[in-house]
Amino acid sequence: MNNHLRTIVISPMTTKSKKYPTRIEIKLDNKIAWVVIDQIRTIDKQRIIKILGRLSKPEINEVKAILKETFVD
Repeated sequence: MNNHLRTIVISPMTTKSKKYPTRIEIKLDNKIAWVVIDQIRTIDKQRIIKILGRLSKPEINEVKAILKETFVD
């Protein structure tokens, strides 16, 4: 979907968070960061300034599991 629209669905990241069920802890530039699944939003692609990194396959699987638990189950 993100490849065909002028908008993109994102989940913001932060370096300050507590361990919540809808937050995924990742390592970014040797720092702990959190993907904030509970604040998913759609933004215009022009707002993307730079890509900070990519999630690993296990991190992607964890995102999918939390999305499914939050929005499907």
